[in-house]
Order: sequence, then structure tokens, then C-alpha cells
Amino acid sequence: MAETVTRQDTTEDPGVPVLGRLSTLDRFLPVWIIAAMAVGLVLGRVIPGLSEGLDAVAIGSVSLPIAIGLLVMMYPVLAKVRYNETRRVTGDRRLLVSSLVLNWLVGPALMFALAWLTLPDLPEYRTGLIIVGLARCIAMVMIWNELACGDREAAAVLVAINSVFQVFAFAALGWFYLQVLPGWLGLATTSADFSVWAITVSVLVFLGIPLVAGFLTRTIGEKVKGRESYESTVLPRIGPWALYGLLFTIVVLFALQGDQITSRPWDVARIALPLVIYFLLTFAVAMVLGRALHLGYAKSTTLAFTAAGNNFELAIAVAIGTFGVTSGQALAGVVGPLIEVPALVALVYVALWAGRRYFPGDATAPPARAATRTPSQKR
Repeated sequence: MAETVTRQDTTEDPGVPVLGRLSTLDRFLPVWIIAAMAVGLVLGRVIPGLSEGLDAVAIGSVSLPIAIGLLVMMYPVLAKVRYNETRRVTGDRRLLVSSLVLNWLVGPALMFALAWLTLPDLPEYRTGLIIVGLARCIAMVMIWNELACGDREAAAVLVAINSVFQVFAFAALGWFYLQVLPGWLGLATTSADFSVWAITVSVLVFLGIPLVAGFLTRTIGEKVKGRESYESTVLPRIGPWALYGLLFTIVVLFALQGDQITSRPWDVARIALPLVIYFLLTFAVAMVLGRALHLGYAKSTTLAFTAAGNNFELAIAVAIGTFGVTSGQALAGVVGPLIEVPALVALVYVALWAGRRYFPGDATAPPARAATRTPSQKR
């Protein structure tokens, strides 16, 4: 998810209610997304020739305005990752192996199954959901993790690993889940328009470029200003641009797909159903696994949120770059953040409740009234 800047003074204090610990931009993210959809629908109705104008200048198969929007929303997310923390991951092999299995084996397989079970008659949306399942979360998971009192450094490690891993694994997994596995199961494969090379190029452009830019920004920024100053001065300035880029992309997508969306609202509801099931199941499995492995509350929570969240920015970029801006695959990616934000906010409350009930005596578990105390009750 696109990451905005969360206020550090309240995010780190479990005594503040969950919604109170989100920045204004984050707290009303579903509202902004709905507003962007509405603006896009209106623009599509009132501006003739909008599609031709957007496609007049293109980078490969992606119009230049869309490409700029995608790059803008990815860059701040990747500038936040603490890349040098990846060296700490060897300290807990159980956490690392569990995260890799959940993110790169269980998650994609679960989304594949849900997409086929719930959307057998809608191949474009089905493909879009499978692409979403392959795009592992690398950004906003850090906010949910903070709100639920998870392990901050473990989250940074897993986010950094997912960031790098996606560059090399996304295209291969896309080929497997969209072409190979359906063939083995006797199901319909993705249309001939599908191309492993197209997905590879999309990942290299829309993840590779901002990944390099984010890494250089983080590395140079920390050397010049120091980590604390970089995170307190630089990130608050560039962070909101991730949301701006996401909203801009949504406006354009809905401007181009207005007729399709308004004529088939039931399709949007059907896209939402497997996403909700996916978030709930993945989160529950990860929390149970973390408890079974005796990882403790904080690391179990981090494991759960990094497994349940998805990188919708990358999914949207790949869908647009591979299938086109007006494709059903792109629409499936756009519906994603609208569902993810309220679902994962709800799961923050679930995590805090589970910490008190299923991790008794754990020093990393949240206080008894972590989710209900107001700022005036802080000690």
C-alpha cells in the first residue's frame, strides 16, 4: 500500500486509540480513494477524447501520465525501507523462513485458489487478483505493525527482503500461476496477450527504478543527515507523494473505465469478496504459526501483517503495463487498496485483542487497554 507519514509521537504509544495513531491522510485513505474514483468517473463523462490524449505519449504500452503516477507512488515507499537492517535477519531463522513461506508460497497459492473459486467466469478480474497475490507488501505494513505493537526492526527486515525479492521472483511466479499451474490443473490459462517479458519489464521499470532511487535516497540521506534526522525531516516531505501518486492513478483509471464500472457494480463487489477472505485467512494463519513457533507477540504480529498485506502499487503497475490501462486486471488492482485499508485497520484491533488473550505473560504483548485509552490517559 501507498505509505504516508504517520505521527511518531502517537504511533509509538499503544495508549492512543488505533485511529488516533494514524495521520490524517492514512485515517481517511478509503475516503480519498472513493473520492478519486468519483472524480475519475466524472472526468470520463465530461472530457471527450480523454483516452486518446492519455495514450498520445507512452512509455512502452503505458501512457506517460500513468507511468509518472506509478513511479511517484512507488518511490516514497521504497525510500522509507531501512535496507541495512537486512543483516539482522539471520538472528531469527524461524521468523525469516516463516515469512518467506507465507509470502512467496502460501499467499500466492491462496489468492490463486480464491480467484478461481470466486471468479471462474471473469478471467480478467481473476488474473488481476492473482497478480495482486504475487505483489507482497513492502510499505504500509509498517504502519499496521506499529499500531499493533509489532516488532519494528523485524518489520523493516522483512520489508527490505520483500522489496528485493520481488524484482527477481515476480515475473517467474506470474508465469507459473498464470500459465503453468492452470495448465496442470486443466484450467484455462491467461490469454495470448500475456507475456512473461511484459511482466518482467513492468517490474523492472515500476519497481526497479523507484527501488534504486529509494535506496540511494535512504543511503545518501542517512550519510548526510543521519538516520534520525532523515526520518524526521526527509520522509515527512516525500511520504505523502505516495498517496498523491496512487490517487492520481486511480483518477485516470476510473476516468477510462467509467462506463464499465457503473454498468457492472456487482463485478466490483465480487472482486472485493476474495480480497476480504484473503486478508482474514492469511492473518489468522500467520498469527497461529507465530504462536506455535514461540516467536512471541511482537514478532508474530509482524509476521501476520507482512503476510496479509499486498503491494497494490506494483500490482496496478504490472496490470497496466501488461494488459493496458482500461483492462479488468487493472481494475482488480485498484479495488485492492479500497478493501485493504479498512480490513487491516480492523485486524490491528484483532491483533491487540489476541495479544492479551493468547500471549499471556509475554513482555512484548500490548497493555491491557492499549486499544481503548485516550491521549489524556497516557502515563
